[in-house]
Amino acid sequence: MVRNFRFLILLPLAALLSGCNFVVMKPAGDIASQQADLVTISTILMLLIIVPVMALTIFFAWRYRHSNNAADYDPDWDHSTQLELVIWAAPLLIIICLGALTWMGTHLLDPYRGLDRIADDRPVPAQAKPLIVNVVALDWKWLFIYPEYGIATVNDLAAPVDRPISFRITSATVMNSFYIPALAGQIYAMAGMETKLHAVINHPGTFEGFSANYSGAGFSGMRFTFHGLDARGFDDWVAKAKSGGGDLSREAYMQLEKPSENVPVQRFAKVDPDLYRAILNMCVEPGKMCMSEMMAIDAKGGLGMAGINNTMPLTYDKHARRGTVFGSGPAYVAGICDIAELGGDGPPEAKPRLPSGPVVGAGLPKPDLTRPDLAKASLPPLERATFLIPRLANNS
Repeated sequence: MVRNFRFLILLPLAALLSGCNFVVMKPAGDIASQQADLVTISTILMLLIIVPVMALTIFFAWRYRHSNNAADYDPDWDHSTQLELVIWAAPLLIIICLGALTWMGTHLLDPYRGLDRIADDRPVPAQAKPLIVNVVALDWKWLFIYPEYGIATVNDLAAPVDRPISFRITSATVMNSFYIPALAGQIYAMAGMETKLHAVINHPGTFEGFSANYSGAGFSGMRFTFHGLDARGFDDWVAKAKSGGGDLSREAYMQLEKPSENVPVQRFAKVDPDLYRAILNMCVEPGKMCMSEMMAIDAKGGLGMAGINNTMPLTYDKHARRGTVFGSGPAYVAGICDIAELGGDGPPEAKPRLPSGPVVGAGLPKPDLTRPDLAKASLPPLERATFLIPRLANNS
């Protein structure tokens, strides 16, 4: 009996030991520290209501139990002004405090907002230059590009202590979440979009980073190491990356982009300087029209009939464009059909129509329809099939 009682006493201690890594509440970065303070203050404010309510619940249940004949019995009691003031005023004040705290924290800790301090009572030095790191979420690994140093790493990240860091984050695949608990909060990574995170690491050490958003079969192994280093240590880390060799060209990136699990650390001594922009604009593949080019064309009113031959490259489907449905070669609209032709009233095959004017903008060139490999007779039915686009007005 005594032994069982000792076991019950030690059980809460075992629960505490199981969570002894309080990295979220004791981080090494100033942004994460401010977020931890926000969580602590919010919790204390809420406990000001929760603890009295729980204590009073037990007190009233005990005092007014059925067997307590000494308790006051007042069935006609229905109102107390003093009690009503306490019941409504206390929660209202706490809500006002939480609202003010949340409003200030939301603006001061906005991940897009540049840093104005590197630690408590330590403003950012006027000559400090932020370290820019381009982050790309892949299946299932993380790619980090350092444009200032011309290097890149996979699943390995480092930054100098007390130097502001500017992360620019995107994804080459599904939505993901970039998270280093010791540094700052999690930020989502989305294909075709760039999110930002500003942070600073204040203490040297090795910390864990990972994906906080489920992204498929290899999600559990999508982890990386973040190194907080002094100035000399960071220079040595950069030198090690440069001495490791490897060239991250567009062709090498397309191989790296393929899904893989539990990927070891990789380093690249040279990186295509335009690679991150191409990843962000979904046009790493040679000949692919970039989203920025599409938007520039749309901003000028589109291409009209002159853009029909570039219709297929506008659709971002990297796997289909790389060898599944339409094959690895370029695909073009071969003809335009009327709705009547769809019903069988028109000619059996739509006749190819050439654009009436030149293609405007920086896209794929117009196809040479005289080439044998693009002639209708030489294409398989799926590619030869005239992509049926109804004429909306004036047979255009």
